[in-house]
Amino acid sequence: MTTDAPVVQPSADIDDGVELGPRTRVWHLAQVRKGAVLGADCNIGRGAYIGPGVTLGDACKVQNYALVYEPAVVGDGVFIGPAVVFTNDEFPRAANPDGSLKGGDDWEAVGVTVERGASIGARSVCIAPVTIGEWALVAAGAVVTKDVLPHALVAGVPAKRIGWVGRTGKPLRTDGDGWVCPDSGERYVADGDGIRLEE
Repeated sequence: MTTDAPVVQPSADIDDGVELGPRTRVWHLAQVRKGAVLGADCNIGRGAYIGPGVTLGDACKVQNYALVYEPAVVGDGVFIGPAVVFTNDEFPRAANPDGSLKGGDDWEAVGVTVERGASIGARSVCIAPVTIGEWALVAAGAVVTKDVLPHALVAGVPAKRIGWVGRTGKPLRTDGDGWVCPDSGERYVADGDGIRLEE
């Protein structure tokens, strides 16, 4: 017998007011905060953190110990690798100049947006506010400080584009005046500063 109910391990911490889509799984010691909305078929790994009001689309994979701070917005089919961090404060301080502790009203949260099909490699850090474009690939250990174009492969500190990737995640090969995916055979053509799937 199959069921569409989400599966939550007993050691996970799920606040009231969280929406979990059908077949979504939340593993040991993960924490999902109030107002978060997770789509269908998501997989939230051990010790991962999903902040208040964060939105994840369908079929997202958030690996162990990733920290997705509010107000992040994540599209369908996004991979967030182990120990990835999405920041949310452009000017972080624990205390005011007079020594008083900062409170929630002393700063304005800014978010990371990740578009459909993109992948964020292990231990990378995305410094909000940034947008990771559709099907882009952020290499492990990268520090993203600027928006990433769709299909871009970025690496380094700070992250810079070192190539292009197709929808399967494999680097594209140059082919005449465009690029081709070695897995799917899909062709891509230049589109402004970026590329797009050939129609």
